[in-house]
Amino acid sequence: MNLDVNEAIGFGAAVLTTIAFLPQVYKTWKTKDVSSLSLPMLILFFIGIVLWLVYGFLKNSPSMIFANAITVISALLLLYFKMKYK
Repeated sequence: MNLDVNEAIGFGAAVLTTIAFLPQVYKTWKTKDVSSLSLPMLILFFIGIVLWLVYGFLKNSPSMIFANAITVISALLLLYFKMKYK
C-alpha cells in the first residue's frame, strides 16, 4: 500500500481515536452499567460517525474508512447495550 504523508497522519489519528473509544465499550459490556450513557448523545454520535464513514468513502480515504468503520461498530454496540441494560 502506497501511503502519502496525509494518509499516514490520518492512520495515526484513526488508530489513537479508535483505541481511545474501545475501553468505554469494554467497560459497558463487562459492567452492564449504562446509566452514565446518554441515549440522545449516542444516537447523534452514531449518525455523525456514519456520515464521517460515508465522507471517507467519498474522499477515498483509507484512514477515515478504517477508523469510522470500527467506531460505527463500537457505537452500535453501545446503543445496543443502552437498550438492553437500561
